[in-house]
Amino acid sequence: MADGKKQATWGGRFSEGPADLMLRIGESVSFDQRLAPFDIQGSKAQAAMLAHVGILSEEERDAIQAGLDVIRAQVEAGAFNWDPALEDVHMNIEQALTQAVPAAAKLHTARSRNDQVATDMRLWFKHVCAVLDASLAAVIAALVELADQTQRVIIPGYTHLQRAQPVSMAHHLLAYVEMFARDRTRIAAVKAQANVCPLGSGAIAGTTLPIDREFVARELGFVDAAGNPQVTQNSMDAVSDRDSFIEFASACAAVGVHLSRLSEDFILWSSAEFGFVKLPDAFTTGSSLMPQKKNPDAFELIRGKSARLTGNLQMLLTMVKGLPLTYNRDLQEDKPPVFDSFDQTKLMLDCVAACLPGVRADAARCAAAVADPALLATDVVDYLVNKGVPFREAHHVVGALVGLSEELETPLNQLPYAEVCKIHEALSEDWIQAFDLERALAARDKPGMPGPKQVAARIAHWRSASIDA
Repeated sequence: MADGKKQATWGGRFSEGPADLMLRIGESVSFDQRLAPFDIQGSKAQAAMLAHVGILSEEERDAIQAGLDVIRAQVEAGAFNWDPALEDVHMNIEQALTQAVPAAAKLHTARSRNDQVATDMRLWFKHVCAVLDASLAAVIAALVELADQTQRVIIPGYTHLQRAQPVSMAHHLLAYVEMFARDRTRIAAVKAQANVCPLGSGAIAGTTLPIDREFVARELGFVDAAGNPQVTQNSMDAVSDRDSFIEFASACAAVGVHLSRLSEDFILWSSAEFGFVKLPDAFTTGSSLMPQKKNPDAFELIRGKSARLTGNLQMLLTMVKGLPLTYNRDLQEDKPPVFDSFDQTKLMLDCVAACLPGVRADAARCAAAVADPALLATDVVDYLVNKGVPFREAHHVVGALVGLSEELETPLNQLPYAEVCKIHEALSEDWIQAFDLERALAARDKPGMPGPKQVAARIAHWRSASIDA
């Protein structure tokens, strides 16, 4: 530092303090102060453990914990003074605590910032995973409700962005419910992995002092379903690996991909070319030049923000891949990407959950889009297969019918039967029944198919799952 003062926490062997530029590049309190509640929680457990093993007196423990409660209140009120010169959230809290409670000079006994931050982050992961799970559940609930409203709205399903086969809008929406449900399992897996206590690992090799790691784990809620404490089993791994960070960022990126694809569908569906849905005014914008415009900005922003989540994952993978064991200062940069992934993922999920109740399907436009009989060409193939025609042969037969339809500029279901029967002897006059849309959908009655009964059953399933949760 310019005045030559030594750094308060590690300056014993240094003749001068860090340069101003070193302070600027080294500080993390500007972003890691959000860990304050978890750092305080960990420190209260540390004080309890040190008293439990006799390193602190009960009076010292109580004073330290009371002092930490005061600091927590200051942080919550926005009244705590964060000093970048003290580098990070841990040292800011420790110094403030020590100034108020002299016994707090003993609090860092048998603890390093390495295992301290690892503990803080695992507590943070457990918390934010629960938050994201609730947001995912809200999106699922909104999708299920919209699916319920659109069970009888039939739209073209697409492959290669070309009309393929008819499905209900409800079935299309429920596809995303399945995706988001799997996202919940990925988030839950991160939470489970984080539920192991690293405190007591020290900087690299633990400590010779008589600490009780299981006691701390219980205090902090790092326990299994039976209430048994869970602690890390390798001190070097505990303070150096960042797989929880990577898996969290990966889970958020997967959520982002699903949100982006959902957004793309609604962007297309709300366009004049499709016109399948109308979006609520509250989640759209206009043009500063063209007064007729109604732009799907919320969904476009979600589609764009999903790229940030992919970038955050890539940053973490790139940062960690070449690091030797154990801790390296590079790892200070592990927090901004996971903090950002959480913030953006929650914002995106909450925005979708709020927008979906205002979406309205345009049944007439959807009906017009699905009126093309070519969408049921595959059903004609099935008609022939049911008459004993091998699938490949039947496929070629229907392809010939489609070619004839294009040649005559006549809809497939309006081709003259005199011409149709020339293509294959199995095409009886009843072939036209294959173009009955309701019948075609009702026939798709196996699990996972878009038949009305299957769709209704899946909606009931997800509603029941929501109630049980």
